[in-house]
Amino acid sequence: MFDALYIGATGMQAQQLNVDTIANNLANVNTAGFKKARVSFSDLVAKDAARAVSSQVDGDAGLISQGLRLGAGVGIASLSKLFDMGDLKKTDSPLDVTVQGDGFLEVLMPDGSSAYTRGGTLKVNKEGQLATLAGYALKPGITVPEDTQALVLQPDGRVQARAANQASATDIGKIDLVRFASPQGLLAEGDNLYRSSSASGEAISVRAGEDGAGSLAQGYLEGSNVKMVEEMVNLMVAQRTYEANVKIVQAADEILGLVNGLRR
Repeated sequence: MFDALYIGATGMQAQQLNVDTIANNLANVNTAGFKKARVSFSDLVAKDAARAVSSQVDGDAGLISQGLRLGAGVGIASLSKLFDMGDLKKTDSPLDVTVQGDGFLEVLMPDGSSAYTRGGTLKVNKEGQLATLAGYALKPGITVPEDTQALVLQPDGRVQARAANQASATDIGKIDLVRFASPQGLLAEGDNLYRSSSASGEAISVRAGEDGAGSLAQGYLEGSNVKMVEEMVNLMVAQRTYEANVKIVQAADEILGLVNGLRR
């Protein structure tokens, strides 16, 4: 009976994380570039079921056959990001850019390491380089001339600038994309930035629009890939599952109360 208490507790703990994850998804339904998370569960196995009754039955007289194992509840198998593409929102801002398809932009962090993003609103930082709104420069560094009047990002990653006295734009750099063997294994850093991990594999540099990589879309922002109706249904299912586990704990507690109340 104590097993039932622990099993119910693992179910409540797992569903609490599930509810927290769904709540975060819903909170970011309007966050540009946000990728929803999903919790995966796995069952826990603790001991042989036959061993629990071996002292009470002889041979084959028991109802539980040898080799069966008694489950011990549920555990968290993984908490991963889903990188399905969100809807593109047209902004017509020259500094809004997103990756249309597979791939990430690489940015340089203050500690010299690399982080990865699906795009967003860019700016020219104090060093004159293209950077995210948080100030992290894109890799490779692209310096924008001070007299630039128009900035053009081509779908293949070429960055062009046009000065006031120029009739046409000239190339000032090129943005390459990176891909991962398993993007679900990327570590979320916040601000729509991700870092590589052993689960995601190393970053693979590719040219935009080639080898299955996406292309750059200027004047667009990628919306969140959270679907409101789907998440609300998931929230109701998680709540009902949590309530069921509470009932398990209550039932086990009531039975233990009956046992404690037995008199000779």
